Amino acid sequence: MQLYNTLSAEERAQLIDEAGKERLTLSFYAYAKIEDPKKFRDELFIAWNALDALGRIYVAHEGINAQMSVPADQFENFRDTLEVYDFMKGIRLNVAVDQDNHSFLKLTIKVRHKIVADGLNDDSFDVTNKGIHLKAKEFNNLLEDPNTIVVDFRNHYESEVGHFEGAITPDVENFRESLPIINEQLQDFKEDKNLLMYCTGGIRCEKASAYFKHQGFKNVYQLEGGIIEYTRQIKEEGIESKFIGKNFVFDHRLGERITEDIISQCHQCGKPCDNHTNCSNDACHLLFIQCDECKAAMENCCSTECLETIHLPLAEQLQLRKGLQVGNKVFRKGKSDALKFKNSGDLSDKPLAKAETKDIRKKIAVKKVLIGKGEHYYSKSKIGQFLIENKELSIGDRVLISGPTTGEQEFTITQIYANGNACEIAKKGDQVTFEIPFRIRLSDKLYRIIEASEKV
Repeated sequence: MQLYNTLSAEERAQLIDEAGKERLTLSFYAYAKIEDPKKFRDELFIAWNALDALGRIYVAHEGINAQMSVPADQFENFRDTLEVYDFMKGIRLNVAVDQDNHSFLKLTIKVRHKIVADGLNDDSFDVTNKGIHLKAKEFNNLLEDPNTIVVDFRNHYESEVGHFEGAITPDVENFRESLPIINEQLQDFKEDKNLLMYCTGGIRCEKASAYFKHQGFKNVYQLEGGIIEYTRQIKEEGIESKFIGKNFVFDHRLGERITEDIISQCHQCGKPCDNHTNCSNDACHLLFIQCDECKAAMENCCSTECLETIHLPLAEQLQLRKGLQVGNKVFRKGKSDALKFKNSGDLSDKPLAKAETKDIRKKIAVKKVLIGKGEHYYSKSKIGQFLIENKELSIGDRVLISGPTTGEQEFTITQIYANGNACEIAKKGDQVTFEIPFRIRLSDKLYRIIEASEKV
């Protein structure tokens, strides 16, 4: 019986596009005693694979932690697969603020020692003696209390783009690091202060609140469902958001906008920006903030060294990576001397700019005609493949590539290959490839920008 993925991410994305169905990105977790995590893992894979549910899931003897993409029309059937297990009956599913059909492109369920790497010895304290859970309105009210200390239990690259007003934002790369640092920082406030904590979806606070109560803190509170659930509640109830900026998420989107405030900077030029990217150099993959201008100029790279590397012949790149960890294992969390405008630790609540709102008049101002759609992206050679469905495409044309994750990227065509052969003009029905300074997705559309004097 199949208990693993058989399709590549590109193949899966194509199937999703062809199906044309809306998908929901969601997350959930549950602490429970699971006797046989391997058996539990296999049962979940069989049930979820049948529903075309995708995602990244960790299971352990202590429970489950899941971030997933589920077809909207299978949502109730998916919930039924959870209700089979007593400890997940009625479980809260945190549905994402923004939806992207390509948020996850594989179903990966891994058995781990723990569902969150916290470095704690669970036998040394009562993990069930948790803090008081607060809903959005209650959380806001306690934030207003001058006797409250609010702590962000996420990492520096998460809090940099968005956090609650007045929050302590530890300069850490993982949850394990944050616990002893925060404990030492707050030693003088155990008895008389309200310790108010939050994270993305609530799972880190479940363990942290019990740990800090064990450390002697008397008044411990946590945001129920994390930032994701908080956002849902403030929108439904018309409550003022005390969270400013973006909520970093661990899927293809890398962020959900909560307010229009931009509180971070492009790490390369300092321009107000809160869009994360991964360095295109396969031997780096540094996670950092990059504006559209730097993205185009640096071709998604974090440094001139990485930019030079991606233009080397593939054989030379492979030689340079010899002996190094590559691919996703390299995923470094935004600390590099090359990033001049990186901020972490003590962060400001003051917005640097407002995110651009979607203005239909602005879109009309840029006249364009649909040429085709994305079919493939060759990451090693930075080549995009498109199918021309309308009109023609010529060398020298100014084009716009648009998609829910890609946004709107403009550049000029300097070379075209149609059906494998170099050409100057590609026509309807041609399969074309050309160099592209960013990664495309299969949901992306290719437009040719119309000059003011040109007739469509």
